Amino acid sequence: MEKTVEDPPTSAVLLDHCHFSQVIFNSVEKFYIPGGDVTCHYTFTQHFIPRRKDWIGIFRVGWKTTREYYTFMWVNLPIDLNNESAKQQEVQFKAYYLPKDDEYYQFCYVDQDGVVRGASIPFQFRPENEEDILVVTTQEELETLRSINKKLELKVKEQEDYWETELLQLKEQNQKMSSENKEMGIRVDQLQAQLSTQEKEMEKLVQGDQDKTEQLEHLKKENDHLFLSLTEQRKDQKKLEQTVEEMKQNETTAMKKQQELMDENFELSRRLSEKKIICNVLQREKERLEGENDLLQRENSRLLSYMGLDFNSLPYQVPTSDEGGAGQNPGLVYGNPYSGIQESSSPSPLSIEKCPICKADDICDHTLEQQQMQALCLNCPICGKTFPAREKQIFEDHVFCHSL
Repeated sequence: MEKTVEDPPTSAVLLDHCHFSQVIFNSVEKFYIPGGDVTCHYTFTQHFIPRRKDWIGIFRVGWKTTREYYTFMWVNLPIDLNNESAKQQEVQFKAYYLPKDDEYYQFCYVDQDGVVRGASIPFQFRPENEEDILVVTTQEELETLRSINKKLELKVKEQEDYWETELLQLKEQNQKMSSENKEMGIRVDQLQAQLSTQEKEMEKLVQGDQDKTEQLEHLKKENDHLFLSLTEQRKDQKKLEQTVEEMKQNETTAMKKQQELMDENFELSRRLSEKKIICNVLQREKERLEGENDLLQRENSRLLSYMGLDFNSLPYQVPTSDEGGAGQNPGLVYGNPYSGIQESSSPSPLSIEKCPICKADDICDHTLEQQQMQALCLNCPICGKTFPAREKQIFEDHVFCHSL
């Protein structure tokens, strides 16, 4: 059989649905010599329109379905059907794909729906002999042709009987399918009636029980959601069968999903509580560190006041090239403000003035306030020159000049 890229469209076509006269085959020989190409000539009738997937096949006489082709060729679509020359077409079958026996065959035109639109007279593939060249004039040859014609008529009769049986079977199948469709429609009506009954019962419950209005509204929304889900599933599955059991399964799935969401919400609440506890612990730790920081700042201010310095008035020291060795801290850009103070020396009790208010020998709150008032003036730690607090930039430039 012919090896093609794509098989032609075929079907078990009934003879009642065939239109053998819409395509007429011309110049069909009684026999073709094996080993040579065969050209098939055919003509389209007035009301027939060819299509892209139409094809012409070689069938053995006695075929029952279009799937029994031996080989086939796609037809060539004419450019203009209104032209008479365009209605006359031809296709060529290669010798390699032709039958090798001497059975009777015929050309059949099959459209893209698998319906036969035309059939030729029978022919054979056999060598030419002298008897075939002679003109048939004897009574014996005429009787032979008549016997062949009777055989062909019997085969056609057998085909008609076969297709009548197939037609009856298809009609029975069609009736069964119609009855099944009616049953499916009845079941769908029953399901719709059940749904409408449930909606009416829900409305009665809403009207009869005013105390549970909110709960019933919630159930009604869930029922609407389940009904929409049921409708979508019916469209996706392309089935008309649906029972109340499927609705219960969907409702159970929704309840499980709701329970999962509640569990997830509980887990999130638990984690939020843990985060709050951690936040409270960190807040208390922050307050504790801020308290310690305040204590350290006050202690630092007290020590600075004890040494006669003010934290806000300390200049920024710029390290020089000969001072960047062992005496300076590499982490301080402008040097250590306490580098000029001897660590081993301790202030003498006689050098500490008494508080004029409380007469205390040690540093008190009054002394700290007095020192803060003095901090409004900026004193150079090198030459002792005093600058107003508003001239801070001038003070820093002055201190920087000492480092040059």
